[in-house]
Amino acid sequence: MALRQRFQQPGGSCSKARRPARCVRLNVSAGGKVYIDPVKKECAAFAPATVANLGPGFDWMGCAVQGGGDTVVAKVIPGKPGQVVIEAIQGDGGRLSLDPAKNCIGVAATETLKLIGAVSCGVSLTLNKGLPLGSGMGSSAASAAAAAWAVNGLFGAPVSKDKLILAGLASEAAVSGYHADNVGPSLLGGFVLIRSCKPGEPVELLQLPFPDPDRLHFVLVNPCFEAPTAQMRAVLPKEVPMKAMINNCCQGGALVAGILRGDVRLVGESLDRDAIIEPVRGPLIPGMMAVKAAAKEAGAYGCTISGAGPTAVAIVDDPAVGQRVAEAMSAAFRSAGKLEVNTAQVVKLDPEGAKFV
Repeated sequence: MALRQRFQQPGGSCSKARRPARCVRLNVSAGGKVYIDPVKKECAAFAPATVANLGPGFDWMGCAVQGGGDTVVAKVIPGKPGQVVIEAIQGDGGRLSLDPAKNCIGVAATETLKLIGAVSCGVSLTLNKGLPLGSGMGSSAASAAAAAWAVNGLFGAPVSKDKLILAGLASEAAVSGYHADNVGPSLLGGFVLIRSCKPGEPVELLQLPFPDPDRLHFVLVNPCFEAPTAQMRAVLPKEVPMKAMINNCCQGGALVAGILRGDVRLVGESLDRDAIIEPVRGPLIPGMMAVKAAAKEAGAYGCTISGAGPTAVAIVDDPAVGQRVAEAMSAAFRSAGKLEVNTAQVVKLDPEGAKFV
């Protein structure tokens, strides 16, 4: 059975999210104010890459995958309550801002401190980017999830992962839009269905267990091409034909059924049949339609765009087949799209999400 989680912004009605027991130290200042002390001087966390949308699941479905992600190291700054500083960023080519108000890790850390309460210290952050920017593999969400979990860890992890999604959402809103289909799975792991996610309203997520994850393999091919989320969202239609809407409802339902039944073929075939988003985004990624055709010809059950692209994702149930599919997809990007390939990998579902390292 799917695990249902529902929670609200701070200040709303009582939460139904599960919370672990607090493990924090408190101290009282001379003025009588209670502060929360850290229990560690340093904490590192890793958050995995994600595949969002999965074809017809645009903005409401995503999953975490093994093979790559971002790492954040959080350190205590004594005597600076609530202050957030970004000390260094590695692996971004100098492109990301060190201003915590303009960087997803800074926003996530700030919001995490608010969720924890009146903390007695500040935090400094170091980000190691393991995911390329604008890759369609949840790069900003992985950074945000790792930052939130690392900062939470400094205080003994008093805030549960599901509630930390509020910090991740604030971070995503600052860089790519208010949606949880990347940050949800990056924090929680596995498949996550976003049932409700609107600013100012309760956020409701459903974790969907895949019965036999060892049978499910994702082929991820990332070409040398950047597809910023904001630009890829700009081409989306404001209205869609009834026929396309019905198709995507059918395929989205089949996608969920395939996940819950552990039916790899059904998952692949369902994500392959998006009639709304892929038709307008696909032509913006050089060679994407040829890559999709090559993947299925090589044995994949289906192929689509991962997130906003340009990474293409295909589904197989055999890693050997996955390697053939990866080679075929890479060749299609080179021949039809005239693009070199950054990475081509066959990976499994990541059931854990963010973790301490």
